[in-house]
Amino acid sequence: MATPRSLKTRLILRSLIAVIFVAVILFIPAGSPRYWQGWVFMAILFVPMPITSVYFLKRDPQLVERRLRTEEKITAQKTIIRWAQWVVFASLVIPGLDFRFAWSRVPLWLTILSQLLVFAGYLITLWVMKENSFASRTVQIEEGQRVISSGPYRLVRHPMYFGAVLMLLFTPSALGSWWALPGFLLVIPLIVLRLLNEEKMLCRDLPGYSDYCLHTRSRLLPLLW
Repeated sequence: MATPRSLKTRLILRSLIAVIFVAVILFIPAGSPRYWQGWVFMAILFVPMPITSVYFLKRDPQLVERRLRTEEKITAQKTIIRWAQWVVFASLVIPGLDFRFAWSRVPLWLTILSQLLVFAGYLITLWVMKENSFASRTVQIEEGQRVISSGPYRLVRHPMYFGAVLMLLFTPSALGSWWALPGFLLVIPLIVLRLLNEEKMLCRDLPGYSDYCLHTRSRLLPLLW
């Protein structure tokens, strides 16, 4: 395992790259720093980051190391992630252009509500990380891994994907754009494909997961699916 210092360095670098990338992809198309929806969106994503980073580095450095991994080992997962990334990146360009050319008229109340729901999705992902030390960014089974059935896992089998879907659904209106919505909606079927592929592996390789599925019926949406 990497040392805490090297983990901290990697985490800081990854965070800085993410901040710069999101700022560029939002504000260059917008052509103005007055794009307030973009600033709020960035604050939702990145203001809590120093606090959560310090917390997880101290409480669960192994989780941090798992979250820093990006190389999928399963071919199908590599393909799904590659397509999802390209769709998200392309879709994030649209709200800035929408702001510049005033294509959409999203009510202020809906923008604010959407920003709150994006933040709720973000908090759900943090809750999952707190509950499950094996919540890796990549799909894999590790030595010592066990089934988690507490916290958000009592409601759905894949609560981190639920948080991601919540963020995807409301990011366009949070950024003040109707035109970005179709692109973000396209990512949801990719998440479903990723989830189904992951479940096959978990049922096959993770002891107790099939029994867990019998007790927690919902995969992604509580009481629905």
